[in-house]
Amino acid sequence: MNLPVTGSTAEELLAEVARLKEHDLPVRGGQVTAYVYDTGRPEVHEAATRAYVEMLEVNSLDPTAFPSVVEMERQVVGAVADLLGGGHGIFTSGGTESIMLAVKAARDLAGRERPEMVVPVTAHPAFHKAAHYLGVRVRPVPVDLATYRARAADVEAAITADTVLVVASAPSYPQGVIDPVGEIAAVAAAAGAPCHVDACVGGWLLPWLREAGARVPAFDLSVPGVTSLSCDLHKFGYAPKGASVVLFGDPAMRRRAYFASAAWPGYTVINATVQSSRSAGPLAGAWATLRALGRAGYLELGRATLEAAAALREGIARVPGLRVLGEPESSLVSFAAADAGLDVFVLADEARARGWFLQPQLSYAGIPANLHVTVTGVTRAGVDAMLKVIAESAEAARLRGPVTLPEGLVELVAGLDLEALDDPTFAELAASVGVDLRPGRGQPEMAVVNTVLDALPAAQREAVLVRFLSVLYG
Repeated sequence: MNLPVTGSTAEELLAEVARLKEHDLPVRGGQVTAYVYDTGRPEVHEAATRAYVEMLEVNSLDPTAFPSVVEMERQVVGAVADLLGGGHGIFTSGGTESIMLAVKAARDLAGRERPEMVVPVTAHPAFHKAAHYLGVRVRPVPVDLATYRARAADVEAAITADTVLVVASAPSYPQGVIDPVGEIAAVAAAAGAPCHVDACVGGWLLPWLREAGARVPAFDLSVPGVTSLSCDLHKFGYAPKGASVVLFGDPAMRRRAYFASAAWPGYTVINATVQSSRSAGPLAGAWATLRALGRAGYLELGRATLEAAAALREGIARVPGLRVLGEPESSLVSFAAADAGLDVFVLADEARARGWFLQPQLSYAGIPANLHVTVTGVTRAGVDAMLKVIAESAEAARLRGPVTLPEGLVELVAGLDLEALDDPTFAELAASVGVDLRPGRGQPEMAVVNTVLDALPAAQREAVLVRFLSVLYG
């Protein structure tokens, strides 16, 4: 952007924002089945927006300067703790930061020279990101390929004297199933290791599903051996991004998540989060959303979500050539092709052409390529329309047939020295398989790209994705 000589009016700026959003996915209505969470109640989102704006310029860096931040955080964290077995918490910008703080606390508490953590392959990549940033080695654990849950025996076998943290998910994002938290926490405790439950998706959902009649196993800080837990409020708490809470069973462990520095002559530095200066807007948005919905509102959303998820699973099972993976206890549903004639990546493109976004997931660790749907409060009203689109898209994908890659393309990509390519050359390579990364082009069909990525090992997938991002931002 070239900075204009004179300023623009608010009306001009908002018109430009509307133009920039022309190719964005819609954030309301339920046709985007990932990334956004919609209650279907505009008045709740309006309340959150107004509270967010009211606190937008309040800086959470120094709670002594802005006591409103302390009071709001106490209330928000207290509500999460009341729902999830108690504990002492920190309000963060999202699940990744919550997980980062949990890993830091566990690492610092253990004081190992070569710290490791035991992580099921279905756990969120935020654990790998935290490990990368914090110098912790990940010891991956396979999951049962019938249920997609981690097994306590495999976790126990992976624990070593250097293990500083054991991870379980409630639920894991890919298939929406809950790991056996009690069993995993027990083997962690027997080995003297902390156990973190990643309930970023399920923390503010599963209790309401249980109250609505679902069978939900115990997963929170009330489970013996669970020492910390992450819960995102900008998911099924329906708060604006970014809002999450990390809970610790022991306040001494929470203190290990903090950072303080007195080794300079400036202002006092004490941070509860990775960030220092940060707007209190997200905190206020979360606070307002919790207050606007209340227990009755969340229970109503829980019932609607439970009904919609059941209808979606049953409906997908009736579509020829599709199968639901596992038996999800939550409202995350993933489905794969039941035969070789149907390509789920092509299905995703067909659904996108019909105005619906279904999230592609690549194959990994024996789990097949599949499509993921996050069912939210607004989905119940549109589940029949979604199933109709899935069925039509599946039929169209079968008629088109699976993606056929040019001979040698995967081997060519696998053999590339990506560091030797500049961004324009990589953009040309992407264009050769139909992906135009130039600004303003909208969303290209992704079936070919996903098929290429699916054929590559994880490390090469990551290298290609890094270059993709580099070109995208220019």
